[in-house]
Amino acid sequence: MKIAVVGGGPGGLYFSALMKQLDPSHEVTVFERNAASDTFGFGVVFSDETLGGIGNADPVVADYMSRRFARWADIDIHFKDEVTTVGGQGFAAMSRKELLQLLQGRTEDLGVDVRFSTLAPPVEELEAEYDLVLAADGVNSQIRTQYADAFGPSLDPRPNKFMWLGTDQVFEAFKFFVKETEFGTMQIHGYPYSDEGSTFIVEMSEDVWRAAGFDETEDEFFAPGVSDEKAVAKVRDLFADELAGYKVLTNNSKWLNFTTVRNQNWRHGNVVLLGDAAHTAHFSIGSGTKLAMEDALALAACLHEHASLDDALEAYEAERRPVVESTQRAAQASLEWFESISQYKDQSSTQFAFNLLTRSRRITQENLRLRDPEFAHEVESAFAKSQGLDAVAPAMFQPHRIGELELKNRIVVSPMDMYSAVDGLPGDFHKVHLGSKALGGAGLVMTEMVCVSAAGRITPGCTGLYDDAHTAAWRSITEFVHAESTARIGAQIGHAGRKGSTRLMWDGIDEPLESGNWSIMGPSAKPYGPSSQVPREMTRADMDQVVSEFTAAARRAEAAGFDLIEVHAAHGYLLSSFLSPVSNKRTDQYGGSLQNRLRFPLEVFDAVRESVSASIPVTVRLSATDWIEGGNTGGDSVEISRAFVAHGAAGLDVSTGQVGHEEQPAFGRSYQTPYADRIRQEVAEPAGVSVIAVGAISSYDDANSILLAGRADLIALGRTHLYDPQWTLHAAAEQEYRGAGAEWIPQFNAGRRKPPGARTDAVRPRLSLLRDVEANEPDPHLRWQPTRHGAAVGS
Repeated sequence: MKIAVVGGGPGGLYFSALMKQLDPSHEVTVFERNAASDTFGFGVVFSDETLGGIGNADPVVADYMSRRFARWADIDIHFKDEVTTVGGQGFAAMSRKELLQLLQGRTEDLGVDVRFSTLAPPVEELEAEYDLVLAADGVNSQIRTQYADAFGPSLDPRPNKFMWLGTDQVFEAFKFFVKETEFGTMQIHGYPYSDEGSTFIVEMSEDVWRAAGFDETEDEFFAPGVSDEKAVAKVRDLFADELAGYKVLTNNSKWLNFTTVRNQNWRHGNVVLLGDAAHTAHFSIGSGTKLAMEDALALAACLHEHASLDDALEAYEAERRPVVESTQRAAQASLEWFESISQYKDQSSTQFAFNLLTRSRRITQENLRLRDPEFAHEVESAFAKSQGLDAVAPAMFQPHRIGELELKNRIVVSPMDMYSAVDGLPGDFHKVHLGSKALGGAGLVMTEMVCVSAAGRITPGCTGLYDDAHTAAWRSITEFVHAESTARIGAQIGHAGRKGSTRLMWDGIDEPLESGNWSIMGPSAKPYGPSSQVPREMTRADMDQVVSEFTAAARRAEAAGFDLIEVHAAHGYLLSSFLSPVSNKRTDQYGGSLQNRLRFPLEVFDAVRESVSASIPVTVRLSATDWIEGGNTGGDSVEISRAFVAHGAAGLDVSTGQVGHEEQPAFGRSYQTPYADRIRQEVAEPAGVSVIAVGAISSYDDANSILLAGRADLIALGRTHLYDPQWTLHAAAEQEYRGAGAEWIPQFNAGRRKPPGARTDAVRPRLSLLRDVEANEPDPHLRWQPTRHGAAVGS
């Protein structure tokens, strides 16, 4: 093949070297606009997985890299004048300059034509002259811009300001300095890359950046290679204690905003994107160079394995895209955490350290227990102490109070519509469904949305609390739960609004009824989806009627024996549709501003709160973001939550979306938890109000990690409990927990041990004369302690 590579960074050079190794007859030309001696940045970090791949692909490169690496396993988190050290992480880093020199030398040895200080010819000429054109020209890729219609780029500039710096202080570990200054919270990401220096990245929000006067040079232009020396001087002064007399090193150091790059397609004809041109991931997970070199390896392999270029490029993207998207999800969670770091400034040093470590969701409590069991135990102990408890137990099995209601543990069975009622009446199905979850160990079992009127139902199969017969039927269920388990049971009450009069889920979710439909209403005459019935705009009389219906339903819920009542103001149902500007287009006092949109939902909530005993906590479920442009955002949800708390909400059940068909949610593991986290930090915790996290949480490890980090007080799981009604008890067995937080009922007690599987009950003989203590109990702490001007060693 005849190949043109635009960009002489690590990705482009490594790809060129690999292609020449696979077939020396390949003609590979690299165009790099900078000189060979130009390099921007300081150190680059690699994972053991990536290093293994490099070792398999090019032992020469891998051997040289391994001899130049700084290696360590510790992370030091400096917070509130305390240092928390966590081990078992495993890092390897080296100088970016040395890496480029290595790859430059390797490509030269293999016969790659590398043209430094040379602008690439126009891409149209390259396409015509070469079999393959590789766009490795970075985050500001001109090739990607030129073919934007084909690649479909999405650029997401983030608000935080950051600057790449270095220092001649050789850190012994990964360093996070989180500093509360007179201007606000600032943070340093630091790590060693050789026996001579460390990377030193300073980051802060734009508000803090302006308050500190860093915007002094905002309008100045800095040529490539020129650093913002005024800003560097301020950094030197602000972080004098952290620098401890060592120098601040610059290299093209200036203020930047990180941009997350995504592309719908990575190839156009014979042009393919690689590295930052195709995708970026925030530096807080240290993956830019790593991803580029992994791209290079995969692309070279696919080109070698497939006979046609089209097949090779298709295979490359199919292979790499899932890996990259997974990394980008983790990076997105990480960068958003650092953008909101100030909200955790009141946490204890231990909880803050755990919060920081688990920010991307890739590290969890169980993962940490393997890496550094001593710190994992410290986290659990600190959590128990913060709750006023002596016993150390998994966080999910610590008791919790909502208002005056005591829960034995922190697991909630999330409301799930079953569409199995007749005329609003719950039956045996509901008793088995909810009763089995109560027997399964959950601390709180929630009903599906129980509708406050026949016209407020979603479907003909929805349950209700608008008739005395409903009260009696629900009482049968609550009495079973209270008699046969130690769980508590709550009723979620709501009105479908514009999402009503639709088919059962399995007959066509959100599709209007073909017959027997009833009229629906909403804040505005705006349908939920393109095929939905058009609601009538509610009058004040309609509102009064709905308030009366909610009040009556709440009283029936108390009479039925429910321990808690939740007002459903999420997912596009009636109260939610008032809250969202997507569905509320009113021009009167109930539409327009957020304050106006809150008016009617708060009227309903107040009526519910006043209609039941003070001992019954009333919570509210919210959609924290609409996932629709022009809809409610996370910031809006904070203000909405604050309003409900001011009106007496004992808890906030934080979900997202389902407000309109046009939504574009960012699905992923625990994807809604950051919204619960923000609401807890900014609103709920200061007010002593509980926050429930929900959404794609399915493992006890994730549940414990969320609780230990202080992101929520309770964890609600829906589909997980459909898969395993006894999920909570099974989680207790797997964690070897026995206690009041997960008691098996006497009838099931014989099943509390996990049944043995194939060979799990085998007894292993001892076959060693002397016990190898070090092998059984490895020290998780490895620090980088090189000998200056000598051999670099890890000790």
